[in-house]
Amino acid sequence: MRPDLTQLRDLVEGSPEFSRRAAAAVSEAMIRDAEAGVGPLPPSYRWWLAEFGQGRVGDVDIAAVAPAEFADDAYDAVTARWRLSGARLCFGVEPDCGDSYHFALDRTGEAGGGEYPVVRRDGLGGGEYPVAESFAGFLAVQVSRLRGLGDGPNPAVARLWRSTPGALLDNGVLVYGPHCLQERNETFEVPRYAPDWVLVGDDSGGGGLFMRRHGRDRTRVYHLDLGAIDEDVEADGDLMTDDLLGWLSAGRA
Repeated sequence: MRPDLTQLRDLVEGSPEFSRRAAAAVSEAMIRDAEAGVGPLPPSYRWWLAEFGQGRVGDVDIAAVAPAEFADDAYDAVTARWRLSGARLCFGVEPDCGDSYHFALDRTGEAGGGEYPVVRRDGLGGGEYPVAESFAGFLAVQVSRLRGLGDGPNPAVARLWRSTPGALLDNGVLVYGPHCLQERNETFEVPRYAPDWVLVGDDSGGGGLFMRRHGRDRTRVYHLDLGAIDEDVEADGDLMTDDLLGWLSAGRA
């Protein structure tokens, strides 16, 4: 699923897990110069560069774009010679020989639209592991793990977050990213009234979207008034879909 850049901005600006110096937005001309050396950059990473230019999420330093005269040598530049190795472009590194994060240039992920899947290389053993389906998804996954949410409250939401930190449809339906899911569940006291369920979004009109946290049925999404939350969401709510990503993708089409 294509990254929702509005939700991506909310994630970055609303999460203390990000540390950024004063925004140093990169011009389109500089981004194109960088692409002349390393190839097309994924849209959500281009957005990050154009909006913020530099920064860190957790312990991961995200590569920036350097002026052309320093493009090959500046350590933090995405065009530094060491960052491109075959079909892997390193955009993020942890300090002290920690893990590194790479765009898999030879793969097409679920996010589509020019996004590359993200893989992690272990700083000790060198093994490679999948992380996300886009740069936006990488940021969402990082925030989710730093907040103690693991990959997500259930597999369907985890799969969404690997591509985009939430999604807002034209009809007002919002599926939350990791930056606001906990707060919304606490606000409506979901753990108290419906402990086996998680509020994953809302319809902007007083109705919530609920999915199971546990058990075998963690694919169905139910709609229920936020003022009527109880343990039996399945009986009291309306079934919306059993394919969260497909439903959202159709709504955005």
